[in-house]
Amino acid sequence: MNQPDKNHSSRIRTMIVEDHFVVRVGLTSIINSQPDMVNVAEAGNGTQAVELFVKHQPDVTLMDLRLPGLSGIEAITAILAPFPKARIIMLSSFGGQENVFRAFQAGARAYFLKDVKGRDLLDAIRAVHAGQRPVPPEIASCLAERLPGPELSAREAEILRLISNGQTNKQIAASLGISEGTVRVHASNVFAKLGCSDRAQAVAVAFQRGIVCIE
Repeated sequence: MNQPDKNHSSRIRTMIVEDHFVVRVGLTSIINSQPDMVNVAEAGNGTQAVELFVKHQPDVTLMDLRLPGLSGIEAITAILAPFPKARIIMLSSFGGQENVFRAFQAGARAYFLKDVKGRDLLDAIRAVHAGQRPVPPEIASCLAERLPGPELSAREAEILRLISNGQTNKQIAASLGISEGTVRVHASNVFAKLGCSDRAQAVAVAFQRGIVCIE
């Protein structure tokens, strides 16, 4: 296994994982303007993020949520398996209770939206590097709303996604190789867990909470 780059050992070494080039350049510029930080790697997708983490072993990683190939959450899981002490900040355009919950569940140390002020992001990098877990108020609110709610099973989440794609119970049954009656039972459970009375309301809640994402 490659050893981490020691050229900047006195500074906080970061890695940026972001599929938009302009955003990567902007974040790199902000970080490299700080006397106590240096960005040592940039990745444009989740698979590359895992490979570059192994190579550079940065102190703090800024990870986008939506990435080509491996998602940000999948990349976090893949990195933390061999490197359980990795410090990763999720930086995303998307809030939503499920997005935030899954990121922390995967092992993210913090979660910030991309409209965060540069100063606040830099403070967060320093805090995470120091072992803290900074949580902005809006993210704390998402977690507070999400945690008491019942968890959807994998099958229920899959059916909710197909409902959100506009599929009928008959089409869902054919897609999953189950009966329409089974689909109706799962759908009823989904509605109950989300506190909804029909498909339209369930779809709206699913997008709002981040259970289903707009591609």
